[in-house]
Amino acid sequence: MKRAWLTLRSAFLWFLSLLHFFIAAPTLVFLGIFLDPRKHDWLQRSFCRRIVFFSGAKVALRRDPGFDPNRTCFFMVNHVNVFDPFFLYCVIPQFVRGWELESHFKIPAYGWLMKRFGNVPVPDVRRPSDLKRMWRLTRTAIDGGTSLIIFPEARRTRDGHLSEFQDGGFRVAQQLGIPIVPVSLVGSFQHHRTGHWMLWPATVTVHLHETIDTSGLTKEDVPALRQRIREIIAAPIEQRLKETQLS
Repeated sequence: MKRAWLTLRSAFLWFLSLLHFFIAAPTLVFLGIFLDPRKHDWLQRSFCRRIVFFSGAKVALRRDPGFDPNRTCFFMVNHVNVFDPFFLYCVIPQFVRGWELESHFKIPAYGWLMKRFGNVPVPDVRRPSDLKRMWRLTRTAIDGGTSLIIFPEARRTRDGHLSEFQDGGFRVAQQLGIPIVPVSLVGSFQHHRTGHWMLWPATVTVHLHETIDTSGLTKEDVPALRQRIREIIAAPIEQRLKETQLS
């Protein structure tokens, strides 16, 4: 009986979430054509909070004392499911956009919305000209005071654990001197798992760890930087997985 109720609940929540997204998102994009997006950032955050609410989840925030909210940076985050960007936008106290695979911009409706939203395209095929364009757009965003969300795994987890991180975002951060904030999404895997359609009641906690300076680092420092940040992100996630297994 409980399983049947949760199945019906998930179907209803998916319907509400998708209906809300495809009604509200075009409105926000339309406003962005005529207004500076920063002036209606509060509307975008409200939109994300409703998406989270309609998905049946709650969001909580934990901020490390070493997190500097005034520095434009890369937010490096573990990737679990399609709701991750909405959880992040609810609580990150900065104007923020994201890196997104260029192929996503070809998805009907969604791709057009994300392009107008201002996400930076990451080329699927890494030709030098495409990479230079990505670096240029990244630098323009950072210089304009827009922080960027990056999922360094470049894919969603299937088991809740972190996959290996790719070097791309760390090389850009090192060469452009962009600070990095490791971010742990804890509870997102318990809420919704990629490859399944069930939406479980859960509280997703966003851990904003200390801001890490990259100025003065060389390309030889990138592997150690990548590993350090992966360990920071993984710690609270692995702790939650252990607690879930014991309960």
